[in-house]
Amino acid sequence: MEVTESPAQTPAGHPVLAGREHESAALADVVRRLVELTVTTTAPAATTREAVRRLEAVADILERHVPDPPLPKTILSEPVDNAAGLAARMPFDNVIGRHNPLALPLDLEFDPPRALLRGAFTRAYEGPPGCVHGAVLAASFDIVCAAANIVAGLPGPTARLEITYRRPTALYEPCLFEGQVEAQDGRRIRTVGRLLQRDRVTVEAVGDFVLLDHAQIARMSERTR
Repeated sequence: MEVTESPAQTPAGHPVLAGREHESAALADVVRRLVELTVTTTAPAATTREAVRRLEAVADILERHVPDPPLPKTILSEPVDNAAGLAARMPFDNVIGRHNPLALPLDLEFDPPRALLRGAFTRAYEGPPGCVHGAVLAASFDIVCAAANIVAGLPGPTARLEITYRRPTALYEPCLFEGQVEAQDGRRIRTVGRLLQRDRVTVEAVGDFVLLDHAQIARMSERTR
């Protein structure tokens, strides 16, 4: 995922990236390329064995620098008011994390009162032939709805997420996910979303979320350390 991170945001958002932001992002990019190639290559056995040997050597080098206990993936103890700030606090998130090669190929935007995700899915995210896997789309809605809650100043975790698949979502076609808070009842937030391809709705989502203050969110972050 491509995000804009200011020099001030990234070290403050996640200290493990201080002084190595570009190198970490480049590592994530090359692993993403490997993921795509792993599910598309038809390299012969000897070439595949050689690739495995080289990659195991790289993995051994990186493994020497894994802290114990591991550092938290996200730091959300302070309010954020823009998409770049949110992404900088979640650099290793498995949906929008710029530094996580598992993250989806989507860019997050704040367009008040909406949150948006834009991008196109490649073969690595295929479910039915030529179409995006439904579980991948559900994960995308979880984050775009949660981001919409932040846009509205109503952050909190997902309690329920209902997905309605209207028609197949094609691979390699531009996607636009939209999320927007629909209603609030005390600590319960109702947020809706939709996915458009070629100006047609392919998927819709309705989510219930639980409003938390930032002290509660900070305590949740502490429990993951």
